[in-house]
Amino acid sequence: MSRRCVIVAPEAVKIEAVSKVSTLRKLGVVARVVGKQAGQWTGRNRTLRAVSSAVRTTTRSFSRAAHQLWLEVTGTVFLAMAAFGGTALVREYVKYTAGQTTASRVAIAICFTLAFAWFGLSSFWKARRKSQHP
Repeated sequence: MSRRCVIVAPEAVKIEAVSKVSTLRKLGVVARVVGKQAGQWTGRNRTLRAVSSAVRTTTRSFSRAAHQLWLEVTGTVFLAMAAFGGTALVREYVKYTAGQTTASRVAIAICFTLAFAWFGLSSFWKARRKSQHP
C-alpha cells in the first residue's frame, strides 16, 4: 500500500476554485477598476479630461479607417480568388467541351467563381457605404 504525501489539506478545496479564474477575466476586473478610477480623476482634472477626449476621438478615427481598410483588403482577396476560379472555370469548360470531364465540375467552378465575386463586390460596397456615411 503506497501512501501519498498531501501538501494541502482536503478542506482547502475552495482555494482551487479561485485559482481557476482565467487570467483574461482577472485583467478585465483590473481594467474596470482602473477605468473607474481614471473616470473619477478625469472628472476633477481639466487636462486629463482633454487628453481622454483626444484619445477617444483618435481611437474612433483610427478604428473607422482600419475597418475601411479591412473591408477593402478582404474584397481584394475575394476578387482575386474569384479570378482564380474564373481561370479554373475556363479550363474546366474547355475540358468539358472536349469530353474529358463532367458537367458537375463546371458547375462547381461556376458556383465558386460567383460566390467569391459576390463576397468581393459586397465587401467593396460596404466599404463605400461606410465612407459616404461617417
